[in-house]
Order: sequence, then structure tokens, then C-alpha cells
Amino acid sequence: MSTERELAPGGPAQLHPHTLPLTFPDLQITSAVIGKVYESQWTPSPTRPQSPSQAQTSFDTLTSPPAPGSSVNPTAVTSPSAQNVAAGGATVAGAAAAAAQVASALGSTTGSVTAAIATATPATQPDMPVFTCPRRPNLGREGRPIVLRANHFQVTMPRGYVHHYDINIQPDKCPRKVNREIIETMVHAYSKIFGVLKPVFDGRNNLYTRDPLPIGNERLELEVTLPGEGKDRIFRVTIKWQAQVSLFNLEEALEGRTRQIPYDAILALDVVMRHLPSMTYTPVGRSFFSSPDGYYHPLGGGREVWFGFHQSVRPSQWKMMLNIDVSATAFYKAQPVIDFMCEVLDIRDINEQRKPLTDSQRVKFTKEIKGLKIEITHCGQMRRKYRVCNVTRRPAQMQSFPLQLENGQTVECTVAKYFLDKYRMKLRYPHLPCLQVGQEHKHTYLPLEVCNIVAGQRCIKKLTDMQTSTMIKATARSAPDREREINNLVKRADFNNDSYVQEFGLTISNSMMEVRGRVLPPPKLQYGGRVSTGITGQQLFPPQNKVSLASPNQGVWDMRGKQFFTGVEIRIWAIACFAPQRTVREDALRNFTQQLQKISNDAGMPIIGQPCFCKYATGPDQVEPMFRYLKITFPGLQLVVVVLPGKTPVYAEVKRVGDTVLGMATQCVQAKNVNKTSPQTLSNLCLKINVKLGGINSILVPSIRPKVFNEPVIFLGADVTHPPAGDNKKPSIAAVVGSMDAHPSRYAATVRVQQHRQEIIQELSSMVRELLIMFYKSTGGYKPHRIILYRDGVSEGQFPHVLQHELTAIREACIKLEPEYRPGITFIVVQKRHHTRLFCAEKKEQSGKSGNIPAGTTVDVGITHPTEFDFYLCSHQGIQGTSRPSHYHVLWDDNHFDSDELQCLTYQLCHTYVRCTRSVSIPAPAYYAHLVAFRARYHLVEKEHDSGEGSHQSGCSEDRTPGAMARAITVHADTKKVMYFA
Repeated sequence: MSTERELAPGGPAQLHPHTLPLTFPDLQITSAVIGKVYESQWTPSPTRPQSPSQAQTSFDTLTSPPAPGSSVNPTAVTSPSAQNVAAGGATVAGAAAAAAQVASALGSTTGSVTAAIATATPATQPDMPVFTCPRRPNLGREGRPIVLRANHFQVTMPRGYVHHYDINIQPDKCPRKVNREIIETMVHAYSKIFGVLKPVFDGRNNLYTRDPLPIGNERLELEVTLPGEGKDRIFRVTIKWQAQVSLFNLEEALEGRTRQIPYDAILALDVVMRHLPSMTYTPVGRSFFSSPDGYYHPLGGGREVWFGFHQSVRPSQWKMMLNIDVSATAFYKAQPVIDFMCEVLDIRDINEQRKPLTDSQRVKFTKEIKGLKIEITHCGQMRRKYRVCNVTRRPAQMQSFPLQLENGQTVECTVAKYFLDKYRMKLRYPHLPCLQVGQEHKHTYLPLEVCNIVAGQRCIKKLTDMQTSTMIKATARSAPDREREINNLVKRADFNNDSYVQEFGLTISNSMMEVRGRVLPPPKLQYGGRVSTGITGQQLFPPQNKVSLASPNQGVWDMRGKQFFTGVEIRIWAIACFAPQRTVREDALRNFTQQLQKISNDAGMPIIGQPCFCKYATGPDQVEPMFRYLKITFPGLQLVVVVLPGKTPVYAEVKRVGDTVLGMATQCVQAKNVNKTSPQTLSNLCLKINVKLGGINSILVPSIRPKVFNEPVIFLGADVTHPPAGDNKKPSIAAVVGSMDAHPSRYAATVRVQQHRQEIIQELSSMVRELLIMFYKSTGGYKPHRIILYRDGVSEGQFPHVLQHELTAIREACIKLEPEYRPGITFIVVQKRHHTRLFCAEKKEQSGKSGNIPAGTTVDVGITHPTEFDFYLCSHQGIQGTSRPSHYHVLWDDNHFDSDELQCLTYQLCHTYVRCTRSVSIPAPAYYAHLVAFRARYHLVEKEHDSGEGSHQSGCSEDRTPGAMARAITVHADTKKVMYFA
């Protein structure tokens, strides 16, 4: 039954704890065992023809999964006979047929699955099943009660209807702001039609009125004139009745009498609530901002902080809620373009810049200003606005363009000469470049000195690390302060006196919603005291006197006096210092080594003897040759500690070579932490090193885990990370990790590149299949009875789409392994990007300096979905600012969890994150998926393209083929066995 596995590259083989009859009976999974769960959902299709030559495969006969970029395993999976198919088996004829089979076999019209035409990605079959989210099973009862306030304000609405009209404005392509002006002007100009009605408009195509307009079902066309700069602009607006939106249907849904929430009604209310603020503030997404008044927070690089507020209408149990929060974002400062350039290029005084810009200066400046709106200052009151499309290579005194003379002749004229002749303007900075504005083919050039940056432009480009840190400092508010700010905001907004809100008969409560929460008890963590010496690996559990337990207090626990559950013994290790010798001296390295050995020894991960190699190096080019030399010269080398001089392209190269090329464990350390060691930093390093070498830091105490652990279960975490805004070439990266033991503590990773900004995980089926095989091998022959997936990074609008594709993909992975293999799947979306904040109603409940809610606070009433299974859980202890509780929404659940069990399981998994001894804000598997995707970004950085700007922005030449990128992020077989991403 027990299989041996390698603990680490070149390390000892050791029996896996799973091989003990600890929690899992060694069970052949048959359709009798698992079929029960799926009876209603999985109906095989008896119509598919059989081919007798197709062989049945199972976990046992599977070889390693195909490499990314190659096609899925072409081996067909079938059951031996057609009778078997009719009796509950399933057939897959090759990879292509698999998808078709899954579509027919996985969806039937029973239970909560209905067959429908899916408007999914091109990969999906036309008749995929459509899944519906499960109902809330019950309300949780576990934990001690706590009274909270949430930043949700109750909305009382009338019965009856709202009328929805479709608007078409010609010429279209106008920004929303202009569209709003057009509609506002139209309502005043055509009082015969609109009378005293106050319509609300979303800035695009939707207009709502409380009572119907006197136009029936006819399409009405109106002409609207806006006074413009220079000449008036004329627009044609067509209005057509679209629908009658029922507020009664919405009330039915809120009270739980119908499952379907009428989103048309919610949208209508949202437009009503946003109509006035959209005209008075600068809207950004669901937030509103206004220019700084009484404060100034510059971020550098021509950017500054603007404060504003977030507002959204949300359905909840029995009532509609208005979610209000304070928010802040980066805007470009309204200032002369010359000053903007100086900020971007760190030029102290423009008069010192006597020479034209260098190539690298020009490229940097272009990157920042491209796409921004500027206005001209040389034509008096007429301040025309343009969008920048480029920065010229030549200075204004040399940049020429074809100028048409009065006699019809065309001559070449420089920008500087043109401004002198036409405007009598001698340019002050003729040696600086020009902005090319408007459409590229029109060749419109403007000298920098006649342009200003237009106010109110949000910065969507990625902030630098320095800017991010300044932003956090400027915006972090303790929980009580934030609560006060939100309450003041609601007072100032004075919603009930908004004439549009009054028109539609809405009233908004002035006080935050009070909700009942519960503080869940934390799990206990078990540490050990044995070291894997690698001779026999016999001792599977530490002797009883060595077991020590840690009890988290306010989301934090201490490892002092405890040893890793399984510590690795490190005998052969090296140091490579990429910081110059003058900044990190030899004695500092010696001292660092001694301190690290002391701490690691205490933690039960002894680092024995001196490093076998310790040398200085410079630059990314030296990484690969050095690592190759180390691998050849020191067989059995377990670890390379790499000292780095701050932010450097060397990091990306170390990870590329270590993780993907040579399969070597690497641990990077900042030079400042070597020069000045602290026990905290060193023990954090040990947490990471131990798992990178295959050790186990701690486990959840087995006896107090939820009952789902009584049978084999795999926990999956999935995330997709996208390139920063403004980048339209780089791929998105999808990562899925899976637990590999019963604790669960060890995880294996799979990662793929996919289409730019694609949210659905395209290759989920092959990734899950890979993880299931790895689980089977790692545990000595167990197949998970249950799959529990925590999926990060999905917004509400994408729920149906993502569930549809990804649940089907997981089922496909199982059926492709064995036609009869059908484990119960639970699919949970984890969201952190929302604006719900929770505050303690009583001061004595506040936790820590920032006065936050205690770790373990859970809410599943009052502010949650009217009928579906969702909850908020704040699993971490807030250190700075106001804690953001994570929101969990169960999109599918074959395993019939009740609320307490799923909430406690989720909270316990937040305590299994290996990189720190604190409970983190999302479950460890979801966090690991994020780390894996983030690491893959570094693997994509190519050293020869690296500008040294820091590895995210640079590198990654866009023209690489998907195949080449897939190879670049494929980790080495030795690395794959351990948690290299920690």
C-alpha cells in the first residue's frame, strides 16, 4: 500500500504520513461509492459509438501529464463494453470527444442543472449544462456572538414599476460626461414630452422614468444643440420604450420567495442613485471623486491622491442596501506639461536641461504621457483639448511638417518657426521634443511649453513601489476613523434630499446596518520535534513528549520553543552574494550564517557546517553559469542562499534558472537583512526554506478538523493574474495548486499562460488532472473522494460564466482519469475586492491598535445574499488600516456542507499558510495560487530584454509564441516536488 517518494532533490526517501491508517481507509473508488453524490447530475450518454480498440486507463497506468503547450493526452478512455455505458459508465474517444462527452454526460435536466445553449468561450460545446448556485443550507451557529455595524445603508423602495427607455445618440463615441449634458439639455428643451418628470440616465443607452412618457411604443427622434467652443454641436437623440421594470418582483426575490434576482430592477435603482453624483463628481468605476480641496498628497511622477467615495446598490435579505465606502485613487496633477516632464524624469530645474532629451529620457517620458489629455494655452480663451499619441524624436527646432501656404504650395516648416511666424512666439525650450496629438496620420505637433495636463484624469498605469507605499500611508485609516468618515460622508451626501431619489420614491437610512456576527474559535496547530535524517525515515510521528501545540491568539501564534512538524536537515548549501563587497562585507555574511544556523537549529531544521561555497557575483548574466557550476561541483546540493542589493533584475533570473532550468532550491535575502539580522526575519526565512526542501512546518491538530477530513479530500486553489492596466500584449497567467497530503500542508502547483485578460482558466481540465495524479502518487494510492476548490479573482458578473466552464472542466478531468471516477465537487469563490467593511459596535470588542474586528469574525445574515450560500469571514488580524473581510460565495456544492462546517473549514485553512505564523486573509490554497502565478511572471522575464526597471514592468518580449511562453513557465521536475513558490 505504501509507496516511497523522494523528499527533496537528492534527499532521502521517506514514507508519507498518508500511508498510516490515519484518516483515510484505502478505498477503491467505485461508482457505487461516489455515484450517489452525482446521481442527479451525471447521466451517461448511451448513444456514443464504442471502439473496441480503446483501452481503459486509470490513475495507476498514467504516466506524467503532458507538458504545457502540448496537446492533451490522446489516449482514449472508455469502459470495456456498451452495456457498461448504459449502466453508468462513460466514453471518451480522444481529447476532442472528451469535451463533447462531458457536455452530454455531465448535464441533464434534473436537480439544479438545466441544459441550455451556452454563450461561453469558443472552446465550449453548444449544449453545455447550465448550473445554478445552491441555496443557503442554514445559518451558522458556531462561535461567540459579536454585534457589528456594516457600511450598508437600508434603502426603502415603493411598489410598482419604473419605465425603461433605450437611448441612441448620434454622433456616438462621445464620453459619458457629454452624453449626460445632451440628455440634461434635452429634458429641459422638450418640456412638452418630459413635463415635470425627472428622468435618470446611465451615460450610455439607458434612461428610466417613474411614469411613462407620452410617446407610447413609438421611436422618437429629437434634435439637441450643445453650445461648443467656437461652434455649437448638434446631436440627434432617439428614444424608444424598452420595458416596464417591476419593483414588486425585486421585493419577492429579497424576501426569498423567488430564486431569480431581477437584475434589471437593481440596475434601475443603481442608475437612480448615481444620476446626481455622476453630474457633480468625476465618476471612476463605481466610485466618485472630486479634486483635492484642503489636502494635497503628491505621489511623485506627476500623480497625486484624490479622495472620494464608493457607492453601489446591493440586494440583501428582506431589503435593498446601499453600500457606501471611502475610497482613494491616483490622478494626474493638472499642471504644465513641462513640469510633468520634470517630475517624471527627476529634473530639478528645467533651466538646467540645456540639451535635448536622451533616448532613454524620451522613452520614459513617452510611456507616461501617451494617452493623456492635454489642453493648449497659446490661443487665449480657446483651450482646445487633445489626446497625446506620441512624443517626437526631434526637438521643436528640427521637427518639421508639411505646411500649406495661401497660394496652395506646400513647404516643410519646423514647429519652432511655425509658432514664431503664426503666433509671434519665440519658444523658450526649442531643444525639447513636441507632443504629437490627435490621430497619428494627421501629424499635429505641439511644443511642450504650450500644453497643460487636463484635470481629472485617473491614473490607470501601475504605481511604482514607492508611490504605492506613499498611497497606503496617505489613505490608511483605523477602523473607528473610517467608520466616522463613512458616516460623515452619508450626512454630506444627503441622499434623501436628492430630487432624483425623491422622484423615484426611495428613502435611504442614515445609519449603518447593525448585524449579528460570530467569532469562530481558532484551530490548534501541531508542531513536532523530529528531524528527517534520511537514513530510514521510519519515524512517522514524533514521540508524544515531543509534540507541542500552538494556540493562536488574535490571529497570531509563536513558534518560539517549538520545532517544525518535519524539519529538513541541511548539509550541503551555498551562498551567492550579488550585493557588492563594499555593501555586504565578509564578516556580515559570516555573522548572518551563524545567526541563521542558531535560529534554524532551534526551529528543528539544522543547517550543519559551513556553506560549501560562498562567493560574490554581479548582474543577472552570472546567475546561470554560477548555478550550473554549483550543480555539477556539489552533488546533493540542497539550497543556494542568494543575497540581493534591493530591487534588481537578478531576482527574476535566479528564480528562472533555479525553478525552471536547473531545479535548484533558492532563497533570496535582501542585503539590509544580512547586514542587520533580526530573529523575526531569520525565522521567517526558515519557514520558507523548510518547505522549499520538502519539510512540513506545522499541521492542523487532526482531532479537531472538520469531518470532511475523514475521507481523502483534495483542496484546490485557483487564480488568474492579469498584466497591469495599459498593457495590451502580455498574457494572463492561470495557476491552480492542490494539496498533496492529509494535513493539508504540502501543495503542488500547475500554471499556464493564456489569452490576455482571459478570466476563465482555459486549461483547467488538464491542470486538475495533473494535480489528481500527483495527489494519487504522493499519498500512496488514494483518490480524493471530494474536491474543494477556492477560486480567487472572479467578480459577481462572471459567476455563471466561470462556474459553467470550470465545473465542467473539473468533471471532465475526473472522467478522463476513470469513467467511473466522480468525486463530490465544492466550488467556492473568494473575493477581496469589494467595499463591505465591518466595525465593532462595542469598543471593548475592538482588536489591536487599529481597532479592527477580531480574527475569526463571520457574518452570514443581514448583508449577505437573499437566498444563495455566501458569507463574510475576516480571518486575519488587521495591522494597518481597516480590515477587509473576505467574501465567500458557494457556486456549487455536491458535498452538502452546512454553514458551520464550511465556515470553520475555511477559517482553519487560513491557518495553514507556511510563510508566517499568523492566520491570513484568504485560505492557504487560494493564496498559493496567487504566489504561483506571480512567480510565473518572473519566469517570463528574459534577461537580455531586462531594462533593470524591476522585473514586472520590463522583460517579457511580447512577440514570443504561446508555446515559447508555456515552456518558459514550466518548472523543472525536481522543483515541482516541493513548494518552490513559498
